[in-house]
Amino acid sequence: MRPSSHAELVVFDCDGVLVDSERLSVEVDRRVLAEFGWHLSAEEIVHRFVGRSGAHFRAEMETHLGRVLPDDWEAPYERWYADAFEKELEAVSGVAAAIDAIRVPICVASSGSHAKIRTTLGLTGLLQRFEGRIFSAEDVDDGKPAPDLFLHAAASMGVEPSECIVVEDSRFGVEAARAAGMRVLGYAGGLTPADWLADANAVFTDMAELPALLGSIPRR
Repeated sequence: MRPSSHAELVVFDCDGVLVDSERLSVEVDRRVLAEFGWHLSAEEIVHRFVGRSGAHFRAEMETHLGRVLPDDWEAPYERWYADAFEKELEAVSGVAAAIDAIRVPICVASSGSHAKIRTTLGLTGLLQRFEGRIFSAEDVDDGKPAPDLFLHAAASMGVEPSECIVVEDSRFGVEAARAAGMRVLGYAGGLTPADWLADANAVFTDMAELPALLGSIPRR
């Protein structure tokens, strides 16, 4: 008998999956790191940081600098990110229509802070679709690639991990979903190369494909 592919919950990452923020964030990240004398290319930033939490970003900076940063170290740069988002942020192409075609519950589980998630979803007109179903790395001890955030989201939504399908665009997110015992679709329509998502059940580049893909991935 063919295994059932039905999912009870679709868990979306936010940056790069719902909102086209990563190209903006990576450029600002590059500028911030350069302020501290750490000059990385956009590709290096994607490899090191995309899909990880702000706490990880800070920890990597402290390791590189060899010193502890003050608690308010980000304050001078927060406006840089806010300006970029307010001027240029858009929803990922086709994602609103894809969400509206999904007939099971959905939620967000992102490495961003609650404030950032709400801001970016609000700027792109997506917030109402996820109101009350937003989960952040701030909610758990260990962010992606640990499974904690996805397990927290599933438990909060009252769904078993095996009944969930995650939509991710980072290798750390794919790793976290697999560790949580969830099926995962890798979105390669943004900055992350498709081969970095090879551990996903399937990789796609067009959000129009998503609703059909959700019904094609059998349970483990």
